[in-house]
Amino acid sequence: MPGDLRTVRDEAPAVTLLPKVPLRHWGRWVSGVLILVLLGALGFAMSQGQIDYASIPALLTEPIILEGLVNTILLAVVAQAGAIVLGVVVALMRASRNPVARWFASGYIWLFRGLPVLLQILLWFNLAFIFPRITILIPFVDVTLLDQSANTLMTVFVAALLGLGLNESAYMAEIVRAGLNSVDKGQVEAAQSIGMPPSTVLRRVILPQAMRVIIPPTGNDFINMLKGTSMASVIGYLELIKAAQNLTSHSLNPMETLFTVAIWYMVVVSVASVGQYFLERRYSASDRSNGGRTPWRRIGRSLGTPPMVRTTP
Repeated sequence: MPGDLRTVRDEAPAVTLLPKVPLRHWGRWVSGVLILVLLGALGFAMSQGQIDYASIPALLTEPIILEGLVNTILLAVVAQAGAIVLGVVVALMRASRNPVARWFASGYIWLFRGLPVLLQILLWFNLAFIFPRITILIPFVDVTLLDQSANTLMTVFVAALLGLGLNESAYMAEIVRAGLNSVDKGQVEAAQSIGMPPSTVLRRVILPQAMRVIIPPTGNDFINMLKGTSMASVIGYLELIKAAQNLTSHSLNPMETLFTVAIWYMVVVSVASVGQYFLERRYSASDRSNGGRTPWRRIGRSLGTPPMVRTTP
C-alpha cells in the first residue's frame, strides 16, 4: 500500500508556476500626471506675476511680523485654555442631576454657540455703551473688588479673548460631554460599588478614557482657534493679519506680505498638528491595548529582559 502511494505521487504532473504579473493601475498614473501638469502650470503662472519672491525671507523676520506671530500664538493658547476649563465646567453642569445647572448649561451653549465669533468680539469691545463703568461689590459688606471704566478694562486683547474663548467653550462643553458619554457606564458603576467618591471616579475612571474621544476634536478646534485670531484684527489687535496690513501700508508690497503671513500660519498649524498627532497616539485605543507601551519602551524591555521560551518536558 505505501508503495502504491509513492508510485501515484511520482506519476503526478509537475506543478507549473505562472509568472507573477503586477496589476497595472493606469488611473493612478493618469491622475498623477494630471496633478503634476496642473502644479507646473500653477507654478509657471505665479512666476510670471509681479511678485518679488526674493523679498519673502526678509519679510519673515520683520519685527512687526514676529510681534504679530507672538500675539497670535498667545491669544490662541490663552483663549483655548480658558475654553477648555469653562467647557469642562459647563459639561459637568449639563450632566448634573440639578435641573437648574442643566438649564443654565444648555442656555450657555445655546447663546455662545449661536452667535458669530466676530459679532461676539465686537460686542465685548463695545461693552462700554451698555456698562460705562464696571463695579463688583461683595454683598452686605462695604468692600469693592473692582471699580473701573469699561473702556480701560476692555482692551483689545481682553475683548478678543472673551469673544474667542467663550464661543469655543460652548463647543468644548459638547466635546467633553461626548467624551464623558463614551465611557462604559458599567465601569462607572463598578467604581462606585467599591466605594469610590464621585470626584475619584471622575479623575481615575472617566477622564482617562474620555480623553481618547476629547483630544481629536480639541486639536482641530485649537487649529481653528489659531486661524480665528485673525478676526481680532477688526478691533485693532496686532496679530498676523493686522501686522501684515500695517507693514503693507509702508512697504507697498501686499502680495509678498500676504505670502509671508501664509507661511507663518502654515508653520504654526503644522506644529500644532504634530502635537495633536502625538497626543492622539498617546491616548489611542491601540496604545491602551498594548499596555500603553511605546515602541521605545518595547525596545528597552526587549533589550533588558530576555524573552521567555516555552519548553515542553
